[in-house]
Amino acid sequence: MANSRNDILRALRAAHVPPKPLPDLPTSGVQYPDVHAQFAKSLSDVGGRCIFAGDGDIEIALSKLPEYASAIRVLSLVPGAKKANVNMAAIIDPTELADVDVCVLPGQLGVAENGAVWVVEDGFPFRAGWYLAQHMVLVLRADTIVHNMHEAYERISVGARGFSTFISGPSKTADIEQSLVIGAQGPRSCTALVV
Repeated sequence: MANSRNDILRALRAAHVPPKPLPDLPTSGVQYPDVHAQFAKSLSDVGGRCIFAGDGDIEIALSKLPEYASAIRVLSLVPGAKKANVNMAAIIDPTELADVDVCVLPGQLGVAENGAVWVVEDGFPFRAGWYLAQHMVLVLRADTIVHNMHEAYERISVGARGFSTFISGPSKTADIEQSLVIGAQGPRSCTALVV
């Protein structure tokens, strides 16, 4: 038995596969004629929604969202969300964020290719609020939406400051019966509010 094993290992060591050059891959990625329309479509395809609010008041745009209008506890890291009433300085334990209705976060950039929004922790003490909230609103500027992940990775700085992640749509899971459940492990809805 040991001889067979050694024979196999010897044969593998003796086999030389000639090196092949890596293929030339395009580095520019897909480009869309209307990057904003594609971002909205991609986000919709993954169960989220996109609302273009223009230069208007953030509170007016937020108040048009039924989830925000009916919310009792609102956590916001975006200035201008007047209904925000969760005082993060008073939170000692992240489980205190378990009953947050809406979490409003600033997005650093959006990706039209997949509807993802890059979110950076940036001093936020408990990111549990991002995932425990019933509904999530990501606020980002229209000029930060890029075509594809190639462009996104050129603009972001991974590991520069704390936790950061791409968020694309609400929480989702599916099982072998092909039954899709939205909001199973996190927010039940995700809205990108583009200003």
